[in-house]
Amino acid sequence: MGGKKKLSLKQMERAQVKKDEEEREKKKKEKGTSSVTKEKRPSVIPPDVKNEKIVGELKKMNVLTPYAVASRFNIRMSAAKDFLEQLEQNGMIQLVSGNHDIKIYKTAG
Repeated sequence: MGGKKKLSLKQMERAQVKKDEEEREKKKKEKGTSSVTKEKRPSVIPPDVKNEKIVGELKKMNVLTPYAVASRFNIRMSAAKDFLEQLEQNGMIQLVSGNHDIKIYKTAG
């Protein structure tokens, strides 16, 4: 029986004007951010295991975790996990501790 009351013409006009202004502001913001450089998205492809520069940078790090590698090389977590597993298989790093969620590595030697 109750429910929302019907708006007057003046109220409908104000609501429409407000909606149009919000849309214009939103378009201005979108237009402004498109010209500015966007944040670089993480890549899916892990770095090359045989690259000496990358391995040298990993040796500088005390502890190797998937998060640390992903943030350092700007790659996804899954790619970082795969990359660390490849390094472990090659004998460049050793598994220190871990469970199914996270693994902690250190450089070998």
